[in-house]
Amino acid sequence: MNRPVNYERALWEWNTDMYVPQYPTAKGLDSLGRIGTDRPVMPSEYAHAMGNSTGNLWEQWQAIYKYKNLQGGFIWDWVDQGLLKTDKNGKEYYAYGGDYGVDQPSDGNFLCNGLVLPDRTPHPALTEVKYVHQNVGFEAVDLSKAEIKITNRFYFSNLSKYSLKYSILANDKVLKSEQLNLNLAPQESKIVTIPIQKLIAKVGVEYFINFEVKTLVPEQLIPVGHVIAYDQLRLPFEKDKYKYTVKGEKFQATEGSEIVTISSPKVYFSFNKKTGIVSSYKVNGREYFQDGFGIQPNYWRAPNDNDYGNGAPKRLQVWKQESSNFNVKSVKVENSENTVQLTINYKLSTGNVNAITYTVYPDGALNVKSDFSKTTIAQTPELPRLGVRFRLPANLDNVQYFGRGPVENYIDRFRGTLVGLYKSKANDLYFPYVRPQENGHHIDTRWLTLTEQKGNGLLIMADKTIGFNALRNSVEDFDSEEAKQHDYQWQNYSPEEITNKDLEKAKNVLRRMHHSIDIVPRNFVEVCVDMKQQGVGGFDSWGARTQPGFTIPANQNYEWSFTLIPINNTTQTSLYLPYKFEE
Repeated sequence: MNRPVNYERALWEWNTDMYVPQYPTAKGLDSLGRIGTDRPVMPSEYAHAMGNSTGNLWEQWQAIYKYKNLQGGFIWDWVDQGLLKTDKNGKEYYAYGGDYGVDQPSDGNFLCNGLVLPDRTPHPALTEVKYVHQNVGFEAVDLSKAEIKITNRFYFSNLSKYSLKYSILANDKVLKSEQLNLNLAPQESKIVTIPIQKLIAKVGVEYFINFEVKTLVPEQLIPVGHVIAYDQLRLPFEKDKYKYTVKGEKFQATEGSEIVTISSPKVYFSFNKKTGIVSSYKVNGREYFQDGFGIQPNYWRAPNDNDYGNGAPKRLQVWKQESSNFNVKSVKVENSENTVQLTINYKLSTGNVNAITYTVYPDGALNVKSDFSKTTIAQTPELPRLGVRFRLPANLDNVQYFGRGPVENYIDRFRGTLVGLYKSKANDLYFPYVRPQENGHHIDTRWLTLTEQKGNGLLIMADKTIGFNALRNSVEDFDSEEAKQHDYQWQNYSPEEITNKDLEKAKNVLRRMHHSIDIVPRNFVEVCVDMKQQGVGGFDSWGARTQPGFTIPANQNYEWSFTLIPINNTTQTSLYLPYKFEE
């Protein structure tokens, strides 16, 4: 066959040499590969990249790498098709359908569905695409012996053409780096063993092997030294942590009709039973929560474009309502020798109960443990997220974290990000999607600090791992329905549609004419700490839901915890790594 012909609408007919479906799922691709086909399969459009998307691309490519009849596909689309516009104050933003004329036919921001912004700034998802498409694969064989299978995915290049380096890390510290000289032919694999005999399990230490493949000679568009492939594998060497104990002055716990206080000369903690919110957290006279917006349950995220496409804002609306106006069922205070525990039971209309226990330590450390009990109400929908949120003063905007980065990542889009130590300003963790939506999340986080420039602030230590957002805006700022200053994205396909606009039916169904120019930094840093946030999805943006395994079913029990620790500088973090705080 000298010149293959592709005709999409022909499907399996005789007049096309390829089958080019649109928007297959991972299961659909696997089925095509497993059953086999009489011609190559290459989706002409798939992995719809609208807004915060491109979830489960790795799962789709597991089938593509496995079956020879699957030969890749074309992600839709490359670039957000927004047009640069200036508002009356001279501020620039990207406009989309509905921004031009009155009652004009429009698909709203639907054409902003690329992997890069209109100015070609990469979406965070492009990092995932690079990883998934990379031509060198790394797969664990036996990590206790550091046996790893390396696969040359190239079809015409030997891996000897490239520099392949591995590094062994203890947390974020490089212990050893060496070159691997592999003469590996195209489409061949080899198992290598990395020398780790000298590694010893230590309390508070994780070991990783990082791989990096770089060009040795220039290629088309690619300079020497460019990273063409990378990966990270965590070694199974760890030791149980010590229980954290500290002595200090005794606490006095007082329960009034509305406020519960726990105090000592060093620490002051208060909880408002009426609002269901921690109203104050002071250590050495310093208040950490901005304007009384302390720790509170949070089950809602600002819907992304895929959420709107599958009806999530309306279908999951109950979780938005449960993230405010809390129903406190009971409050219990318990004293132990050196700590005080306050347990709050929140009763949810979904049939769930969320018990949050605060353990206050004499030195000001505050452990937060959440027990979320399953519901027996069958129709209760999945949760967008399971966590808490609170607001810190705006000057605590220096963020350092040990987790996946540097770009945002989600449970269905994280392969391209490595666990490491990253630093950022809170405002730089924000990504300006053309239509504002959920952004800036980081999973597999062991700890993070939020500090002033001099290093004073808070350490957030996960019992296991957490996901977090730390932004200069609230969840509501990114929630399209809350942008009530803007009209909805009406389609205006007919005179009847224009005449019969129904605001009530549009609520939580249609997106509003929300733009990046609406996002202005607030006078706080809002921190969302999550056990989990559901995946962003990405098979399509008009019906596909977040895939099973990447959701948070409400009919299951969940338990997780983290600890707030006041610090004077970020170097103090290492002092707490060997300890667990959960009672």
